[in-house]
Amino acid sequence: MEPIVSVRDVRRSFGDVVALDGVSLDVHPGEIVGLLGPNGAGKTTLLSLINGLRKPDSGTVRLFGGDPRKASSRFGLGTTPQETGLPATLRVGEVIDFVGGHYADPMGGDELLDRFDLRDLVTRQSGGLSGGQKRRLAVALSLVGRPSLVLLDEPTTGLDVEGRRALWRALRDYHAEGSTIILTSHYLEEVEALAERVVVVGGGRILADDRLDRVLARVNARRVSLRTGAAETELAALPTVTTVQTEGDHAQLLVSDSDAFVRGLVTSGTEFSGLEVRGASLEEAFLSLTDTSGAPETEEVAA
Repeated sequence: MEPIVSVRDVRRSFGDVVALDGVSLDVHPGEIVGLLGPNGAGKTTLLSLINGLRKPDSGTVRLFGGDPRKASSRFGLGTTPQETGLPATLRVGEVIDFVGGHYADPMGGDELLDRFDLRDLVTRQSGGLSGGQKRRLAVALSLVGRPSLVLLDEPTTGLDVEGRRALWRALRDYHAEGSTIILTSHYLEEVEALAERVVVVGGGRILADDRLDRVLARVNARRVSLRTGAAETELAALPTVTTVQTEGDHAQLLVSDSDAFVRGLVTSGTEFSGLEVRGASLEEAFLSLTDTSGAPETEEVAA
């Protein structure tokens, strides 16, 4: 099948900050693709190119085979950006009717309310909703036109655990009806709950693009702390070590297999004390995929 989204060798910068650097990506009909990465990785910038809000400095982006900056190419697209403005004085039901009026065959208001558990809010003014309630409504509105492709940028920001899981169920149900979904998140749990394919973005580049289980295996890094007189070069030579930092006799290491590392540490005869193994942060896990110093310090430029 031809891809719904095709990104080829795209570069996009904002001043001196390179947000995307030679990114290529295809998304085919029926996929749920999770764009996973730390803040500033380039996820939002990539979505803004796909939905036509920005254009690349170089490279090409195609949406349904056309230029995403043309309205005709966005006909089958639904999207929820990180920040969504809702008319504060309109009631939830009125907002849904207003947005639905822009489509030839909109999803019925009752169906949308039930999918996203909004029925109890239908008479509430949108300006009086909590942040999580506004977020649920914003994601619901992206489906009003029954789009074949949905772009969701951090869809569960501001939601509690119950609200997040309810939204996941709604998105899985919509995908089961044949839609394609691309979502960004810096929550590993969220992408694990929704995506079949994971694209890890860091420093404006694609670090991994594979099935969920394979990517999870690659980012399953562990942080090891210990005290030792061994040199950095000795520690770096131990099994599965990807990163070493030392300060005096205190060492911090990232390892891809903590069991293999500990066995190697013991059999090497290296003297150590205060050994501690814990899960690496998500950003640390991403950085373990490469030998780079990581993502830019600046915040990602939102669409």
